[in-house]
Amino acid sequence: MPFLFRFKSTVLCLSMVLIACGQEKNKVKTNTQTVAAPIATEIVVAANRTDRYLPLLKNKNIAVVANQTSVVFKPNKTTVHLVDTLISSGIKISKVFAPEHGFRGNVDAGEMVKNGIDDKTGLPLISLYGKNKKPTKEQLVNIDLVLFDIQDVGVRFYTYIATLQLVMEACADTNIPVLVLDRPNPNAHYVDGPTMEAEHTSFLGMTQIPLVYGMTIGEYANMINEEGWLSSSKKADLTIVKLENYTHDTPYDLAIRPSPNLPNDTAINLYPSLGLFEGTTVNAGRGTEAQFQRFGASFLDSTKFFFKYTPAPNFGSKNPKENGKLCYGMDLSNIPKMNRVTIKWIKTAYDNALNKKAFFMTNSFTKHAGNTTLQQQIIDGISAEEIEASWQPDVRAFKAIRNKYLIYD
Repeated sequence: MPFLFRFKSTVLCLSMVLIACGQEKNKVKTNTQTVAAPIATEIVVAANRTDRYLPLLKNKNIAVVANQTSVVFKPNKTTVHLVDTLISSGIKISKVFAPEHGFRGNVDAGEMVKNGIDDKTGLPLISLYGKNKKPTKEQLVNIDLVLFDIQDVGVRFYTYIATLQLVMEACADTNIPVLVLDRPNPNAHYVDGPTMEAEHTSFLGMTQIPLVYGMTIGEYANMINEEGWLSSSKKADLTIVKLENYTHDTPYDLAIRPSPNLPNDTAINLYPSLGLFEGTTVNAGRGTEAQFQRFGASFLDSTKFFFKYTPAPNFGSKNPKENGKLCYGMDLSNIPKMNRVTIKWIKTAYDNALNKKAFFMTNSFTKHAGNTTLQQQIIDGISAEEIEASWQPDVRAFKAIRNKYLIYD
């Protein structure tokens, strides 16, 4: 215990007795010794706070924006899908809007999500990832409220926040309230990376924010609304159900893959840096079981890299880059937890590419980076340290705006 002060009063004696009792109560036996167990307060996601949102849904026709991560956690470590929870609570769900990767989370990145009927519930599924990325007025007829609950990872080009923004726009246009159930952001402990420039906005980045913006999806929804980032002049009628026992520095392990190619905490933490490889011809682990924990390509100098692997089709990647080719690169699965975006791995790959002209897929890289500057900096041989320093003025400016919308410490 940390309370080792040298007082000579009877109060100290009493305190030490109480502390000792507390230690005894929380002891954990190991095969070598007995140690005091840490007392942790678990994060409570908004979906579990049914008392806060079920009253808002009663006697209404609800549309839900959800995927496989939209779950309620049970004490026995099992999960129940939010849709099933709502149905069992007597809430009328009219339809489900599905983001990238689909309602059940089994569609490849970039693959069109189709409309359909959910096999389990019989509910109509409307795709928001294909030709139609924003709910239409016809799709919102007779809807009294739209509920949004998706686990995000806090990276600008991860498309769930673009879906959130377009849903809010559609609801603002039709005067339909939006209810967001907040979830932790596993990359909320820092803000960094190049900031999106207005002329390069797309579904991979609809607002001028840094690559890693350090906000929960609820906080970000508030920012979208209050900063006037919706396409119309209207604001959404927005309600956020908050998390309990959460700060931006609270570690959080995702119980369910937020998408097929983010299998674990390491991949999620490295995704801001390695996700930039999506705009190049280099493989970033797709087609292996270490997605976004390695990179490599057949055209990298084999004399400079000891690590090698061969991508092959698998869950979430039917046709990965460099499919069937022996790739030379780096294994990053044991990298300590990152608290910044780094460009050093893309620079290493570019510097050792045998055909540099074929390295960048320029349009895609610009959309991921948010600007044309980053690609040119890499081509010009500017150091990683100088490139990363060039982001900081915009990052500081964004933080000043961000501070207005933080819900959690």
